[in-house]
Amino acid sequence: MNSNPKRPGLRLAAVGATAVTALALTACGPDITAGAGDEAAADRLQAPTAEQPEGEITIWDRSGDLYEVFDAVIDDFNEKYPGIKVNHEAVDINAKLQNTLITGTDVPDGVFLDDALVGGFADHLWDLTDVLAPYADDIAPQKIDATTVGDGIYGVPYDLNPGLLFYNAAALESAGVDATAIETYDDLLDAARAYQEANPESHPIHLEQSAFLGQLQLEMYASQLGTSIADADGELRLDSPEYEQILTFLDTVQSEGLGTRAEYLSPTDIAELENGNQVFYPWAIWYDFAPQQLLPETSGDWRAMELPAWEDGGARSGAMGGSSFVLPKGENSELAWLFYEFLMYDEAGYSAVWGENEIYPTGLNTSIPAYLPAADPAKPLFQPLEALGGQDLWEVATTAGAEIPSGTSIPSWWNGAVDYLGNDIQKMLDGDLTPAEVISSSTEAIQTNLIDRQ
Repeated sequence: MNSNPKRPGLRLAAVGATAVTALALTACGPDITAGAGDEAAADRLQAPTAEQPEGEITIWDRSGDLYEVFDAVIDDFNEKYPGIKVNHEAVDINAKLQNTLITGTDVPDGVFLDDALVGGFADHLWDLTDVLAPYADDIAPQKIDATTVGDGIYGVPYDLNPGLLFYNAAALESAGVDATAIETYDDLLDAARAYQEANPESHPIHLEQSAFLGQLQLEMYASQLGTSIADADGELRLDSPEYEQILTFLDTVQSEGLGTRAEYLSPTDIAELENGNQVFYPWAIWYDFAPQQLLPETSGDWRAMELPAWEDGGARSGAMGGSSFVLPKGENSELAWLFYEFLMYDEAGYSAVWGENEIYPTGLNTSIPAYLPAADPAKPLFQPLEALGGQDLWEVATTAGAEIPSGTSIPSWWNGAVDYLGNDIQKMLDGDLTPAEVISSSTEAIQTNLIDRQ
């Protein structure tokens, strides 16, 4: 999702971790004699009331570039809160957090976590509804939905990862294809057919070969239509016209030979991008890592635009991945809230994260803030990208981000569904299943093996 923009392998390993929903976690909840209303209130974190609170907090982040970015903000935080000492630790969160919460030993006060994992840990996290209340109306609705479990919000939303259509403008222009005329997915198919007619060896549209990333991309498409694999109550809604439409599109790309089947930024994927055989890449904003670092032959040829719409006038973006900060029931969680509040909702904090800094001299450009005042199209935090021909990606991404519909909940069993839905998508791209069979097979397997066993 977005744990380490310059090292996508680390990011993908993190979000591809074993599903946490199977864990037998015992919540550190309030007194069991309390009433239901009292219990809910006791689980809600409250901000410190002291003007200058004091104490020590332990914050976990994954090692890498983002760890360095967050670490560099601590000095700025301490200018505002000199009495709070921040112990910032680089941790293999997916390997360590589970046992830490089970044993209740050395529980950190704050943790950087992929949105898809939040639901599985909710019993051990503070409900942040009250502390987020002053900012909630200005947070991207999709991120609130992604971190909501039942009636509570369990994550401080970090990034927004709008889906974009990246395209090789130079290659398309040489083939006489006007990418800027693409407004719907039907237009994208027509553009791919025209490009393939000019370049018969090409397979213009990326088709993801990883089961996990294929499911993540499917959810990006579904997000455009205001839906997701399950609703806010965890009820499956895969069997729907929206998923049938998306899977039919992917099946058409496959059956007509319009797609390059490869894992995201694998050697095969990179080779087909560099030689002009693959010129359309519908993906999250973090694909911009590729032309910046991995595509020396075509760097500068690429551009980004909003995703095509599924119908005329439809949303031109959907969410693909994302992370938030969660607060386990540690010793000084309320002080950790102040750190995240500064990081995400104070201009000095979010400007230090996404703006120019020692780690990213032109700014962090593989995501945008989930806090809408920080994602102002007129006030860019990162500079235009040379790898995109000097394009102002900030304006494109913030405009797209504003179009992401709400209603895209993430069930606690999302990762486990990859064994069924993710794999069935790959079988469809192999030509072994129809879209209807993917929906039928995956619905039955997820219901039986994941939902009914909770």
